[in-house]
Amino acid sequence: MRVHWLEQIEGDVPMENDWLSSAEVSCLAGMRFPKRCSDWRLGRWAAKRALACYLGISCGPDVLRKIEIRPEPSGAPVTFISGDKYPIGLSLSHRSGTALCAIAPSCFALGCDLEVAEERHPAFVTDYFTMEEQQYVARLPADDGWRMLAVLWSAKESALKALRIGLRIDTRSVRVHLTETESVPTSWSPLKISCPDGQIFHGWCATSNNLVRTIVADPVPDLPVPLPRDAFHALHCTFR
Repeated sequence: MRVHWLEQIEGDVPMENDWLSSAEVSCLAGMRFPKRCSDWRLGRWAAKRALACYLGISCGPDVLRKIEIRPEPSGAPVTFISGDKYPIGLSLSHRSGTALCAIAPSCFALGCDLEVAEERHPAFVTDYFTMEEQQYVARLPADDGWRMLAVLWSAKESALKALRIGLRIDTRSVRVHLTETESVPTSWSPLKISCPDGQIFHGWCATSNNLVRTIVADPVPDLPVPLPRDAFHALHCTFR
């Protein structure tokens, strides 16, 4: 089954807020810190642009205002269009001025994540990764080791998003299995994640410019399909 994805950067986000709903404008006004505001706007822009592109509709502000991404109590994003809950799977992540949005049919359990490949404190490695994962990373050269650690962490984050529980369980109980060579993936490469309840997620990971991307789903997803930044899919939707 297909999963589509779109990335946006801070420079893609309009200066104006006319693409936000009135409720979103109020939410934004209540945020105290500029970075929090910037990250939130970037995430909402990426999600709305991805949805519009996926559905084959206009990306004009009058249309995007009708799309809202609201958090569940768990923090998982839920899509509303013109005030009604819309049946679609969506996952969202942002890091270092980049936002990633993954979209799939509502029957998918879906999660995506962005991570920066950077040096971590040794306690991070021992506290959050299985012994097998630690040994796997330790076999690599230092720079590749930090990148691979980011791949493993991002995959865990994606799986926890797909479970809609976030970081509420011991991440060492979520085991990542890379199915290809012991090298840091640059193009989309497959992976598998085993969860403590026995559920298995399959997905994909890729790295470029020290930024790691992972997308996981259940049922098993095909190779992720990029959403065109300027063109629209054939599937159309009409808003009220």
